[in-house]
Amino acid sequence: MMVLTDSSCFKAVFTNSIMLPQLQQPGKVILAGAGTGDPDLITIKAVRYLQQADIILTDRLVSKEILTRYANPLAEIIPVGKQCRRGISTPQKTINELMIEFAKQGKLVVRLKGGDVSIFSNILDELQALKAHNIPFEIIPGVTAALGAAAYTGIPLTARDHATAVRLLTFYKSTVVTEDYWKELSQTDDTLVFYMSSETLDDVVKKLTDNHIAADKLLAVVEQATTPFQKVYISNLYEYNTTLKNKTYISPSLVIIGKVVNLHQEFSWFNSNNQESEYYFKPLTGSGYILDIKNENILVA
Repeated sequence: MMVLTDSSCFKAVFTNSIMLPQLQQPGKVILAGAGTGDPDLITIKAVRYLQQADIILTDRLVSKEILTRYANPLAEIIPVGKQCRRGISTPQKTINELMIEFAKQGKLVVRLKGGDVSIFSNILDELQALKAHNIPFEIIPGVTAALGAAAYTGIPLTARDHATAVRLLTFYKSTVVTEDYWKELSQTDDTLVFYMSSETLDDVVKKLTDNHIAADKLLAVVEQATTPFQKVYISNLYEYNTTLKNKTYISPSLVIIGKVVNLHQEFSWFNSNNQESEYYFKPLTGSGYILDIKNENILVA
């Protein structure tokens, strides 16, 4: 059963397009960040490659409008999204095989990731696979979630007199952060940004408050940052149990902790004007994709 996405539903719009040189055999893989939800945040270089692509392997957290605006109308667009906590995910091995197989056919493959390609992604696995098969590649950065959320909430992450630095972290399981490191995180003046941690936020707050984090540091949960459905939830960490504890957030959500969160109220400028809790990035409904190279099919698992 072939389930390759019908690329005819994506209409590309070309305005003053500057085409890149035609590639020779073998093909090439472009590892590109699509930025956060706002489709205007994608880079010009990523757009240029999308306009030329033969194959686009796209993550779930990529705005469909990016593909509608910029994808080559002749490109085959293949969703390879991951949503591991729901048990729905395209195996990384399958994604690697897709990149390699299409590149060996002489095709220009754009591996399009949400946010930035190098921040909490599986780019190392993909780079190793490409290197092992001598596939040429390029890496194009994108606006990572921390920067998109900070900009669209008016929370400058390293504001003078509020933070000395910023740390990008994740806490999706208890073994990721040691007890000694929790102590350090509780005492630092750095802004803390937690990716993929909204479901473990209760534990994050408990670890920080147990280690006596300063009371003037606030917590912000930014839900679906830079999208029309962006929502921001602010709480004092020591009041968290009566404000946000056990709350469920729509993916993707990002957590910012530090004195800089106090600046949100003064400098917030983006208003989503949407009171409903809706998904900007639609949840995956299947169980991923399996590559069947022999029969040149992509099968629903």
